[in-house]
Amino acid sequence: MKKIMFLIAFLVFLQVANAQKIKASKVPEVVKTAFAQKFPNAELEGWELEDGNYEAEFEMTEDVEMSSVFAADGKWLETEQEIKKSELPVAVLSKLQGKKVKESSKIMRANGSTIYEAEVKRQDLLFDAAGNSVK
Repeated sequence: MKKIMFLIAFLVFLQVANAQKIKASKVPEVVKTAFAQKFPNAELEGWELEDGNYEAEFEMTEDVEMSSVFAADGKWLETEQEIKKSELPVAVLSKLQGKKVKESSKIMRANGSTIYEAEVKRQDLLFDAAGNSVK
């Protein structure tokens, strides 16, 4: 029982250490301005600080959850959009065949690339559109 409690406490610590919810007042104005310009119709739900970058969690419509990451200088880095498993590319779906996917998303990066994420057994697996594993 002690081992299980230790493991749970450790996992919670890792989650908190990796990403931390912050108040909008702690987000640099340049980041808030960049977010508002990129997503003028977004319904902002909150901010997180992750590895020195600012992540906005928001919705564009009621059923589309998104998040977008900005550097401290306001530079847009990436946007993640939750999608249905069926919306993953066929090549990615074939790699996930027989696996239970809890969540899936499409990640658009500032360099123009798009990758896909599938959560399987509490692990995020990343793929390109051809189904190749991405780190």
